[in-house]
Amino acid sequence: MIPTDIVVHQHSKVLELSYDGGAIYKLPFELLRVLSPSAEVQGHGPGQETLQTGKRDVVISSLEPVGHYALKPTFSDGHDSGLYSWDFLYFVCENQEQLWKEHLDKLALAGLDRDAPMTTKGHSCGSH
Repeated sequence: MIPTDIVVHQHSKVLELSYDGGAIYKLPFELLRVLSPSAEVQGHGPGQETLQTGKRDVVISSLEPVGHYALKPTFSDGHDSGLYSWDFLYFVCENQEQLWKEHLDKLALAGLDRDAPMTTKGHSCGSH
């Protein structure tokens, strides 16, 4: 589903997406950043994900459309390699509570706090 309106709220750090039928979703920048569909975050296959920490204060510095199928945000930490398809964004809108819980559970399992600084694991893709 393609949003009918997109608003970047810098002060509250949310991306607001409106859809036909009146549905409005507010996605926190932190959630969008930790779920980035980029290879840098997701890896190149199962088990290669890089758990994201220290993203609470990240903001979207710029937001560009990519064709008619996606958005490409640039985050204040320099991350700019994720292409957020309309389908992916709508999935996050519909499932943000569960996705956030899963992220927090992964952090707890790894013994990490969401505000811990990022550590590199010896390989990377894209920018930092």
